Amino acid sequence: MSVFITGSSGFVGQSLLLTFSKEKTIKWNRGNEIKIDSAVAVIHLAGKAHDFKNFSNPYEYYQVNTELTKKVFDSFLCSEAKVFITLSSVKAVADIVHGELTEETVPNPITHYGKSKLLAEQYIFSKEIPDGKRVYILRPCMIHGPGNKGNLNLLYKLVSKGITWPLGAFENQRSFCSIDNLMFVFKELMEREDIPSGVYNIADDNPLSTNEVISILAESQNKKPKIWRISKKLVQIIAKLGNVLKLPLNEDRLQKLTESYVVSNKKLISAIGKPLPVSSREGLLKTFQSFQ
Repeated sequence: MSVFITGSSGFVGQSLLLTFSKEKTIKWNRGNEIKIDSAVAVIHLAGKAHDFKNFSNPYEYYQVNTELTKKVFDSFLCSEAKVFITLSSVKAVADIVHGELTEETVPNPITHYGKSKLLAEQYIFSKEIPDGKRVYILRPCMIHGPGNKGNLNLLYKLVSKGITWPLGAFENQRSFCSIDNLMFVFKELMEREDIPSGVYNIADDNPLSTNEVISILAESQNKKPKIWRISKKLVQIIAKLGNVLKLPLNEDRLQKLTESYVVSNKKLISAIGKPLPVSSREGLLKTFQSFQ
């Protein structure tokens, strides 16, 4: 099977090249013409990542995440390729989740990153899919794996330096996505014809609390977890003072550190009919152990 890949130099792209090392791969480089040629499958990974520091020009998100996706998808429709897979994001739906995020949740992104991803999704589903072709939009939550901690750098540094996590009283739940599980899904979608086209959330089976993540981090370094359960009310008072006194902890940062973001993968598991190979805990432990 030959595979046309965009974004092959990124973390997911490099993992994909290893996963499909026995297949013929056609790697597209930015600025080049999109030539799918004889590829059987198209995997579109190239995109403008979310800039959490808000330094990026909003225009870049739409040029890359929206317009480039349109071009790649149009080329797929005109080609002989049978399968199209693209990575969107859960952020195309919601930046804050109350309860559980499912594919039925009405999208309401508030960032340019999320909006640009949603526009790409809408464009894809506005087109008629020819018979014999399958189209998959994957919405992963935070992807991690050996060589990439995702957005877990802060927690990793805290545990590495032996600093106590002071927000243990806040019991949140967050979903993660192991790169191993993502590669498993790619293979299933590529090799099987019985999985319906559509949009699918990608997440490990069980969400984890920040306290659990701290414990897994400590285990990966053969340390005991240091978690301090300070009164929530006291922490909230300190955060309010932080707004005025410009302290490291303010209300906005407290919310980001303690909020929940749970993503359902039930639609995906039902469509595949198989369990994901790696548990949430196993995936994170593998990721953290790779940094030793």
